[in-house]
Amino acid sequence: MTEDLKFLAFETSTDMMSVALSRGAQTWHYQGVGGANASAQLIPVIQKLLNQAAMQLNELTALVIGQGPGSFTGLRTACSVAQGLALGAHLKVIPVDTLMVAAEDARVQQQASNPVDLHDFRVGVVMDARMSEVYAGAYQWQGEVHQWQPLLPLQVGAPEAVVQNLCELMGSHFALAGNGLDVYKDRLSLQTLEWKARHVLCIPAMPHANALLRLAPVMWRNGGAVLPELVQPLYVRDKVAQTTVEREAIKEAKALLNEAINAQSEGT
Repeated sequence: MTEDLKFLAFETSTDMMSVALSRGAQTWHYQGVGGANASAQLIPVIQKLLNQAAMQLNELTALVIGQGPGSFTGLRTACSVAQGLALGAHLKVIPVDTLMVAAEDARVQQQASNPVDLHDFRVGVVMDARMSEVYAGAYQWQGEVHQWQPLLPLQVGAPEAVVQNLCELMGSHFALAGNGLDVYKDRLSLQTLEWKARHVLCIPAMPHANALLRLAPVMWRNGGAVLPELVQPLYVRDKVAQTTVEREAIKEAKALLNEAINAQSEGT
């Protein structure tokens, strides 16, 4: 039953870090600056939320993380922390496409502003990928089973081309969401008339840990949890080499992770 489920979710794929904890319908949430700070702040925030909820890590049903695409450093931090915590507490991990998480945030925003039946709500998500490109994905909400259906493989490319592809795929009466719409608004300005003609909603959605919590129960029941050693970042844009800053961030994250695992062991 849903009320028996307990999830810890964290999202570090953007410059925002979001962490949330649930016990049935009760939730605890933190949101702050991410980016390079995520590696240093994630473990302390997780410990703080667990303390607020008077819960131990090994009481959780599973961990839930945004696995990408997004910031390379943020994704590596999320995956390494999830692996370490899950191994130490004998948990599984539910990795979720971060663009789908943004689609879920868009759905909830739209439901709040216009409480109508969103049974077949369709969203094209456009997230800043740096290097003058965006990540993109398209999704349709399946209300009868409370889950998202991807409509095309994740892609990365120039904002103008990617958004045009989304419009051609979706037709009319859909939503565009994500921070890429704002970051590249000057480059997309010529397409706004087409959006109006297609009755496109623009929603400033972002991947949030609370959205991960909403997706987690169905994904758990559908077998979406994996062993921690199978958790890997979803990059979309290939990149093998790590910068010095990235290597230091991962080193710091692993050190904090070891401290957290030791503290958890001493507390049990």
